[in-house]
Amino acid sequence: MQKKSKNTWFPAKKNGWGWGKPTAWQGWAVLVVYFAVIGVISVSYDPKVTLKEWGVGVGIATVILLLIYWLKGEPPSWTWKRIDKKKKRLFK
Repeated sequence: MQKKSKNTWFPAKKNGWGWGKPTAWQGWAVLVVYFAVIGVISVSYDPKVTLKEWGVGVGIATVILLLIYWLKGEPPSWTWKRIDKKKKRLFK
């Protein structure tokens, strides 16, 4: 896995494939703008009436979001680490 640089907005996930939560304010801003755009699209094009237009708008916004993740995030790679959870006992 690559070292995190100062301009990385989205780190690679620790388990699985893809990106985790943003580590920079720019990453959070991108997510806020994405959800705002989805909200505007949903208000402008009611999915119950114009599903095709709504789907195209959401699809374009999502492709742009993934492009930003790809450009400003760490390269995603498949990683799998065992998660050790301590079991709580009710009775000793």
